[in-house]
Amino acid sequence: MNDISAIQIRNPEESNLFAGLYLVPTPIGNLRDITLRALDVLHACDLLICEDSRVTGKLLKAYAIPSKKKIIYNDQASDATKAHIITLIERGQVVALVSDAGTPLISDPGYKLVRDCLLKGLYVTALPGANAVLPALLLSAIPSDKFTFAGFLPSKDKAVKDTLANYSDRQETLIFYDSPKRILKSLKIIANQMPDRKISVIREISKLYEETLIMNSVDLVNHIEKTPLKGEVAIVISGAIPEAKDNVNLEKRIKQELLKGDSVKMICATLAAESGFKKKEIYSRVIEIKEDN
Repeated sequence: MNDISAIQIRNPEESNLFAGLYLVPTPIGNLRDITLRALDVLHACDLLICEDSRVTGKLLKAYAIPSKKKIIYNDQASDATKAHIITLIERGQVVALVSDAGTPLISDPGYKLVRDCLLKGLYVTALPGANAVLPALLLSAIPSDKFTFAGFLPSKDKAVKDTLANYSDRQETLIFYDSPKRILKSLKIIANQMPDRKISVIREISKLYEETLIMNSVDLVNHIEKTPLKGEVAIVISGAIPEAKDNVNLEKRIKQELLKGDSVKMICATLAAESGFKKKEIYSRVIEIKEDN
């Protein structure tokens, strides 16, 4: 039996952090949703880049992490602030970037800072951790093998309609964030533009009042009109169903091509290009029709 004292929890070289930028996910609700590695970085970093120093301060206090020097970095951050952060990293500082909740850069600021650090050849790494997209997908009871996360729905009705129209033909599951103040309007538009889709609305993920609603769009609208939603919201929509293949038309086209005297190989290539059928499917039907005749 292995001696537990001989088991290495982490590699020795990980004990000291490289100078660079660390993207550190923070809990989106439940404070326990933070990784041990994230806590290591928050303890060891020289500087914290955050959206709101008060929010980040509460997180540090919850885990007894000594107060850190902080720089506010949000959507209004100037190029001068970005340049100052990069200069500090170039001078050898370990800098951690956090958002108020969840994974940095996912519907939060930070992309330009990461881009410019990488362009300068500085060390940048992203820690895995909490976000709302994947839990929403898992709770939705909608297929999760392929999906597109499209961020927040716009605030204006026309822009929402245009956004949904752009995704209407996509066959993978769609995930959007939305505001509780707008969710009812958004669902009415979804019900009008995507009436046959399965929809789930998930709110307050990992928090005390987490809730998953799985209904058709009309029932969701009726439910939320009676019971308005509170808190952060994710909308998960099933993908478009591919158009049904026209077996009758395929048989007719095969017969037309056979009358022309084309080879089986040529018929398969021609009809595969104009239909949703694969060459193997067409080949089987061609052989059946030839044998029947």
